[in-house]
Amino acid sequence: MNPHAKLITSLSLLLGTTITISSNHWMMAWTGLEINTLAIIPLISKSHHPRAIEAAIKYFLVQAAASTLVLFSSTINAWHSGQWDLTQLTHPTSCSLLTAAIAMKLGLVPFHFWFPEVLQGSSMTTALLLSTVMKFPPITILYMTSHSLNHTLLTIMAIASAALGGWMGLNQTQIRKILAFSSISHLGWMSIILIYNPKLTLLTFYLYSLMTTTVFLTLNTTKTVKLSTMMTSWTKTPMLNATLMLTLLSLAGLPPLTGFLPKWLIIHELTKQEMTVAATVIAMLSLLGLFFYLRLAYYSTITLPPNSTNHMKQWHINKSTNTPIAIITSLSMLLLPLSPMILTTI
Repeated sequence: MNPHAKLITSLSLLLGTTITISSNHWMMAWTGLEINTLAIIPLISKSHHPRAIEAAIKYFLVQAAASTLVLFSSTINAWHSGQWDLTQLTHPTSCSLLTAAIAMKLGLVPFHFWFPEVLQGSSMTTALLLSTVMKFPPITILYMTSHSLNHTLLTIMAIASAALGGWMGLNQTQIRKILAFSSISHLGWMSIILIYNPKLTLLTFYLYSLMTTTVFLTLNTTKTVKLSTMMTSWTKTPMLNATLMLTLLSLAGLPPLTGFLPKWLIIHELTKQEMTVAATVIAMLSLLGLFFYLRLAYYSTITLPPNSTNHMKQWHINKSTNTPIAIITSLSMLLLPLSPMILTTI
């Protein structure tokens, strides 16, 4: 991609995200979402592969439909209340429409169908942006309107997302699709607690973004896109693969790693809100996700495939130390001792 085009799209992504998260008026929030959508499409389709073009078209159509619903919802609310403020969403129809629109933008069930396909058609770095940066503005809108959303609809979609994200990830061999279903499952965890503790939703999103960024950057460094190539990547960078295994287990939510913190806090909060059944169900559904995270960890470090090389020093390659990956990998695994400090902020 032309450096000037890459600069323009990157600045547009930053601008669109900033406009949405800092706006109080519905039209400004919608404008930021549209800028984001238009900025990411060239990045999805930059390889000019038919799969990438297909992914870009699917992404555009779904995001256009979601943006239309956002406008429709805010307009109905303005007709009945005279308010264009994000926090003044009061009309029941508007609340239901907005819940559906944001679910479509995020990829919650039943609007999840586009997300794995778009990620599979994108490069690793674009897939990383789609999984983290592009979800920040919709999550912010959810945070600001959490008091007026349709609670029943959101809870049903959250549990369905946790179930489908785990179930559909079981049979995948493409790593980007596995991480897409992982994202859908994590969004279920974020959505179910949004009504009771919005700050906890933001904390979960931040930690999820941190761990997902680590996984994507590590896979991009080792040039791994499917399970069969993951088996041989340990010979090139054994230490990086070992830390990848721990990051995947952190993403699964196993103690004493960082990923355990948000799940523990969400289950604790749901129990306090007398939603013990929902907490039990979503905790059991996370076991489905644990299976494919363990499978990824197994393939990355434990499986020993037939090695075609005649020498045992394939890992002696001249690679410079990647400091950013080292830092975010450490954060993805070692933040649990800071939980008392984090608890004081939510």
